Amino acid sequence: MATRRRAREVVLQMLFQLEANRDSAAQVLALYRDNFGEGPLPDAFSTELFCAVAKDIEEIDRIIVTASDNWRLERMSRVDRNILRMGVWEIEHPNDTPVRVVINEAVELAKRFGAEDSAAFVNGVLDRIAKERQKLD
Repeated sequence: MATRRRAREVVLQMLFQLEANRDSAAQVLALYRDNFGEGPLPDAFSTELFCAVAKDIEEIDRIIVTASDNWRLERMSRVDRNILRMGVWEIEHPNDTPVRVVINEAVELAKRFGAEDSAAFVNGVLDRIAKERQKLD
């Protein structure tokens, strides 16, 4: 069984591809499976998360822009932007993962794949969104 962290890495890769090539979500998913499918991945969790984020991307982006003072979406790095998209979707659509864990997972992705300041930026934006929606105390 794949870990949720590894599944989120797969989703990040697919969201990056979606934005880079402007393919449909179905095309990106098929391309990933054909070229990088690894054992259990993409699994049901990663497929559902990717498709949901891709479907709701405009609303998610609006939430990100509202919460990130003085940052236009296009000025954010592609990695940070897509990590935020995943985090926002998971905050907005609660499942069995606590919001603090969602934020922590996003921060860990930012540390691994982002720039030096990415983790702090991602943490700040997601924390603000969660608090505004009263999902964190």
